[in-house]
Amino acid sequence: MAAVTDFDLDPIPPEPLGVEAADDGEKHTLPFWLELPLLILAALVIAVIIKTFFFQAFWIPSSSMEDTLQINDRVMVNKLAYRLGDLQRGQVIVFDDPRGGEAPEETMFEAARRNVTEAIGVSVPRTEFIKRVIGLPGERVEIVQGRVLIDGIPIDEPYLKTGSVMADFGPIIVPPGEMFVMGDNRNASQDSRYFGTVPTDTIVGRAFVIMWPIDRWATL
Repeated sequence: MAAVTDFDLDPIPPEPLGVEAADDGEKHTLPFWLELPLLILAALVIAVIIKTFFFQAFWIPSSSMEDTLQINDRVMVNKLAYRLGDLQRGQVIVFDDPRGGEAPEETMFEAARRNVTEAIGVSVPRTEFIKRVIGLPGERVEIVQGRVLIDGIPIDEPYLKTGSVMADFGPIIVPPGEMFVMGDNRNASQDSRYFGTVPTDTIVGRAFVIMWPIDRWATL
């Protein structure tokens, strides 16, 4: 058997210099004037997805929740709160308008613009309210001499706007699967005293922080 020597092996030719440099030169990027609109569009799509399924900024349009929430405050709403936890008295929630009625028709462009502005808290959703949970399913709610009673026991409400006045109301029993809600400014709040109890499955989410203006940042 013949011995294998170095001369029996074909030499491997070296790779030509500059191959990688040539490959890199073939990579192209979009010009900035094309890339910027795509980045903006992607950011808006992500914002709408987050607003639809996870979190939403909510603009306060009225005085019904003063002094806790002021007109033009922005709060962040957690849409997963009641999928992962239970409803509790005292929580501030956003829910669908219990008075019913359909939102006016809008074009695709109007719907897209509305979703974007709602997602960043520039406009308020047309069909949603923000109030505080007062009565839970099965509880007996009444107002006597300016105090809210749950099952005959007055509850502590440190969040009430100073000077709030409440006429006697009830008693009523909160039906299963529903809740009794009220605004903190009892003199200027359309709430369950007027439109009745609200189905819990109409809850959009729980407001958990005031995020704007900065000097009013606080948890709820």
